[in-house]
Amino acid sequence: MTSEDRGAGAAGVDVFDPNLYARGVPHDAYRRLRDEDPVHWQEEYEVGGWPAGPGFWAVTRHADVVRVLRGPDEYSSWIGATQIRDPDPADLPFIRRMMLNLDPPEHGRLRRIAAKVFTPRRVERFAADVERHARLLVDGIAERGECDLPADVTDEYPIQNLADLLGIPEQDRGRILGWTNRVIGYQDPDHGGDVPRGPDGAPVNPRSPAMLADMFEYAHTLAAARRRDPADDLMTALATAEVDGRRLTDPELSMFFFLLVIAGNDTVRSGLPGGVMALLDHPDQHRRLLDHPELLDSAIDEMLRWHPPVLSFRRTAARDTVLAGRPIATGDKVVVFHASANRDERRFPDPERFDIARRPNDHVAFGDGPHVCLGAHFARLQLRIFYREFLWRLPDLEPAGPPARLVSNFIAGIKHLPVRYTPVPRSDVR
Repeated sequence: MTSEDRGAGAAGVDVFDPNLYARGVPHDAYRRLRDEDPVHWQEEYEVGGWPAGPGFWAVTRHADVVRVLRGPDEYSSWIGATQIRDPDPADLPFIRRMMLNLDPPEHGRLRRIAAKVFTPRRVERFAADVERHARLLVDGIAERGECDLPADVTDEYPIQNLADLLGIPEQDRGRILGWTNRVIGYQDPDHGGDVPRGPDGAPVNPRSPAMLADMFEYAHTLAAARRRDPADDLMTALATAEVDGRRLTDPELSMFFFLLVIAGNDTVRSGLPGGVMALLDHPDQHRRLLDHPELLDSAIDEMLRWHPPVLSFRRTAARDTVLAGRPIATGDKVVVFHASANRDERRFPDPERFDIARRPNDHVAFGDGPHVCLGAHFARLQLRIFYREFLWRLPDLEPAGPPARLVSNFIAGIKHLPVRYTPVPRSDVR
């Protein structure tokens, strides 16, 4: 397909550069694309030491995003996986073992295993531990009168919860943050550092099997230990689960562990400070929530609409198709922008109004279709428990400085969020 075939579209609009997102989600650019060019050809140029790619279709309207996410026959997760940047062809067969990167019917087998072990009942059994973690972390900053919310509290919170759920021993829990920063934050100089390069000088993708060998080795060591000595945790369930008489293969177990540790951690890690930031930016809604705690669940949905942890996901066209009047060729990359869909005027009345009582609220923060987030229930549980502990104990919370955002066109990460509040005593309950 030539540039003429793709059309001029909204000239000059860029939603690719990860550095843009460090300055704030480009909602003005999204709005222009939704209005003028809802399926927009986006060049994929060299940035941050990473080479240029072939470009992709940026999908920005809610209805089109949902169509792509619900249509694996047309828009495949398997062909090129689900990240904007193309994986090394040598890595692709391994990466395709992850449930996130499979299409039906193969996706269904892993999803059935996941549904069997990652049940709401199992998650709810950990609620008391989640409450304890939230209370102790807030205790750690309650008497100070100020803190950096991500660095002091919310980076640690989902790690502790995931480690309990998976059965990762206390002494190993620090690894989760290192793995997540390496994979999610590779575009950010604070997390990724220098771009790793192979013997030929080419950059090495931090999601490649070679770069994840330490994580996979740990996963198999833990799984073997759980088979010998079962416990009431998710890793035991994964290591022993069967569907249709088959257990997870070693590569499937590796990628399942990757998905839980990375996606399960960073969704909450990004969502929590993003939700607090939304309340601080809308003090009337903050006060409304404090006065009406029964609105917490709808407030969490509005926080997720306003600040979805995942900005975008990629698919690949499995055949020639047409989306919003644009011809899409077989093999083209198609990237859906959750953060744009959640502000689409065609779906949400007055979408630039932050309203904690918004109903209905059909946001796509957890995706849609066959790949809708498996851990959404656990994520909501963590969000609900943390906000209940944090917001009402520190009711006069206010910003103490500007936020620092992650350099990423994938995750809406908040690296720093300084806040101040009236100091309060630590809780008496441990």
